[in-house]
Amino acid sequence: MPEFLDLHSRTSKVLRALADGAMRRHGLHLGQNHLLAVLWERDGSTPGEVAAAANVTTPTVVKMADRMTTAGLLTRRRDDRDHRLVRLWLTDAGRALQGPVEADRRLMEEKVTADLTETEREHLLSALAKIHRSASDLLGGPIDYGDPATT
Repeated sequence: MPEFLDLHSRTSKVLRALADGAMRRHGLHLGQNHLLAVLWERDGSTPGEVAAAANVTTPTVVKMADRMTTAGLLTRRRDDRDHRLVRLWLTDAGRALQGPVEADRRLMEEKVTADLTETEREHLLSALAKIHRSASDLLGGPIDYGDPATT
């Protein structure tokens, strides 16, 4: 296996496991924090808008929203002007997770990059952004990661 892809794959698995543990402490399944992050910035977005912002498919967002509605983190309401549209709105419980979730993600990032200099961090972020852009262009669209809770 090519060196970059092998190292990236192993690193992604470890980071995913760390992130999953951190999100579970907040009662979230991995990936739900991304949906929340979109709504923390743009509460009342449609599932399609959330999907575009999170670079996933709309069915992925709908599945997550079902689970998160049951958990009391968000509600669905018809759009006031276009009743064909459904909008996702955070509940107080969903809003209350912003501080703790963002703090845990910051702390995890600080810990996993602690051995890097500031310059190395900047280069890493720049290189990863370029790789993400190239890979996304090759893929040609959003990814359906599925709902980790059901896969």
